[in-house]
Amino acid sequence: MLTRVMFVALALTAAMPAVSSAQAPFTIGNVTAQPGTIASGQLVVAARGGDAGTTIPFTIVNGAKPGPVLALTAGVHGAEYPPILALQRVRGTIDPETLAGTVVMVHIANMPSYLKRTIYYSPIDGQNLNRVFPGKPDGTLSERIAYALTTNVIERADALVDLHCGDANESLRPYVYWETSGASPDLAERGRQLALAFGIDHIVIDRDQPTDPNACVYLSNTAITRGKPAMSVESGGLGSTDAESIARIERGIAGVMRYLKMQATGPDPVAHPIWLGRALVVDSPATGIFYPAVERGHTVAEGTLIGHITDFFGKTIAEMRAPFAGEVLYVVGTPAISKGEPIAFIGERAAQGDAVTKR
Repeated sequence: MLTRVMFVALALTAAMPAVSSAQAPFTIGNVTAQPGTIASGQLVVAARGGDAGTTIPFTIVNGAKPGPVLALTAGVHGAEYPPILALQRVRGTIDPETLAGTVVMVHIANMPSYLKRTIYYSPIDGQNLNRVFPGKPDGTLSERIAYALTTNVIERADALVDLHCGDANESLRPYVYWETSGASPDLAERGRQLALAFGIDHIVIDRDQPTDPNACVYLSNTAITRGKPAMSVESGGLGSTDAESIARIERGIAGVMRYLKMQATGPDPVAHPIWLGRALVVDSPATGIFYPAVERGHTVAEGTLIGHITDFFGKTIAEMRAPFAGEVLYVVGTPAISKGEPIAFIGERAAQGDAVTKR
């Protein structure tokens, strides 16, 4: 009789895309990596409608042996630095001669935001790149970047990890998303195993993403709506480049590559995950100066004061409280705040069984 572990392993093996008996060259744009080699280049997003366009630097590590295509994306938000630096290091650690499959690294997805050091929004069109997927070939610059990533990277991948951290204004404890919206039980289970393989113990169960592949909004969700397991990672924040946050991402990528059988070694999956079944972003009701009353990782009761906002003369104009009991996954750590922007993210532990895919 098959154990549950054996059944899941067999199901995941059957669900992985078939690969040919010989590895082929892999091309993105005008860059081709032969089997057993590494090649880098830039996707060009052409000028249009008065903007100057941009470029997207990427690397292809094409293994000598056949296997899946793993996409790793960083810099969707330009002031999120640990993922960008982690991919710089990962690029030099993968041996294409022993790799099974192909790793595609997008080093900086949002070059305009990176160069101008902006949080959330593009300095060119004012849009949040991670809200405009799958993009448009004739849209704003952010929409054209999204379209380039969708057609050249996401649709070519068999699995995807979108690497983020707290933006330059957010103090964040590490966590990942297990995204299940609209996914078949099989695809949801593959996504769950991907999240476990990354090794971060706090896992948010996200059931609220759009299911229309033509209006998928988020980068990782673009992969899921196209039938590919994907996840989003959060490690780091406040514009820092701390070694621990960078190394955590490196370890996670190694764990995912081991899970996908792209390499023989890598850390074990997280043994005791903390599943968060409900999570809510607390938005700012006012514009002014923000004073946090909690820190990342704090456990709060329902109604706990998260922080308050004053006007520019020191008068308190708003207070924000926890909508339910849970853990503070991130809280804004800088004074500037605008109405409608995030103040904090609260996660509540899932009920027993919520983190198991029903079959």
